[in-house]
Amino acid sequence: MSLTEQVEQALETIRPYLIADGGNVAIEEITTDNVVKLRLLGNCGSCKMSFMTMKAGIEQAIMKAVPEITSVVAVDLAEQD
Repeated sequence: MSLTEQVEQALETIRPYLIADGGNVAIEEITTDNVVKLRLLGNCGSCKMSFMTMKAGIEQAIMKAVPEITSVVAVDLAEQD
């Protein structure tokens, strides 16, 4: 299974919770140094708690399921700073 497939599988475990809140997440890119770049969609992109969702939920799920991943970042959160 590819790294992308493994990350996607990890996202599937938390996606129902994001969808329940009117949001979602999509893989933008996985870099050569195993950094996952995600785009938060729907309500997740504009929610004030999205940084916490990203760190406590999404990042934890991915890094637990796919130990090769070194970091998880949200491209749209970075753009808002």
